[in-house]
Amino acid sequence: MNKSESKYFNTAIKIDEAFLKLLSKKELEYITVKEICLASDVSRSTFYLHYETINDLLLETAEYINGKFYSYFDHLEIDCNSILTASKEELIFITPEFLNPWLSFIKENKLIYSTVLKKFDTIQIFSDLFSKINKTIYTAFEKFGIPEYERKYIMMFYLEGLNAIVKEWIKNDCRDSIEEIIGIIEKCVGTK
Repeated sequence: MNKSESKYFNTAIKIDEAFLKLLSKKELEYITVKEICLASDVSRSTFYLHYETINDLLLETAEYINGKFYSYFDHLEIDCNSILTASKEELIFITPEFLNPWLSFIKENKLIYSTVLKKFDTIQIFSDLFSKINKTIYTAFEKFGIPEYERKYIMMFYLEGLNAIVKEWIKNDCRDSIEEIIGIIEKCVGTK
């Protein structure tokens, strides 16, 4: 990365972080480009060099935060190839081992997560970001003998159900413990 690319990237991070601070104080609808520029110490022209609209900034900020998302799962070493040889019991992903890092991530980033969920279609935003995990789950579906034409429907059912629980949890300011939410999810999915 050359110096100008580095400067461009660092400016984008400054804008993302300023935007997150503003989101912690007020609703998205009330944040202006002027406020973002003041908070990030950049000019309006610099803002518009990076983004066309605040919604573009919101999308990039979500990607910026989700860039950290996969690090929460580093210890799991999910490998699509090993799934083909794994037992069915090893292919149940709605377990504390998988849910705990996901819910920890959401709790630590609840403001931007809830803003993105309010503003955009959940699946549209997160489908690309979760593509690695989705491929793994699709491979697990194959192991369970679920026909290919049913996999997308089943995946959508789980994603929307999990997101409904998360939305309610965020609405309550994540007051319930992660362990309690895991228990609720496991009851809904029937893993207990």
